[in-house]
Amino acid sequence: MIAKKLLLLYASFAVLSTGVNLAVQRVVLIWGAGSGMLMLAMACGTLCGLVVKYHLDRRWIFKDQGRGAAHHGRTFFLYSLMGVATTALFWITETVFWLTWGTDAAREAGAILGLAAGYAAKYQLDRKYVFSGSAMETDR
Repeated sequence: MIAKKLLLLYASFAVLSTGVNLAVQRVVLIWGAGSGMLMLAMACGTLCGLVVKYHLDRRWIFKDQGRGAAHHGRTFFLYSLMGVATTALFWITETVFWLTWGTDAAREAGAILGLAAGYAAKYQLDRKYVFSGSAMETDR
């Protein structure tokens, strides 16, 4: 896949999963406010965004053709593991923006900034450690 098309597709999936993440956060935050609810909202949003992004990346970015529960379980575990540091970056950025400005708009701006930086790093980690034997790698 040409680099521009791959970048556009990856960025589109990042935007979509970011939208899912933030939408789920908003739904959770309807139930209440405060730091406990924010942590719950961030966790729920992150999980939903992760599942969406994993399926899109696996199929369209890395062209993973693996089959079976064992393969998908291992791949999803590695994919999630690579996201630990990038999720920390996202959560820290979102929290700092929320604590600094105290508004939903600032919190979401921090989330978007943190997710963008995290996704850039995550692509490299996924390519090297998660999907290194995928069809995408053999197409080069």
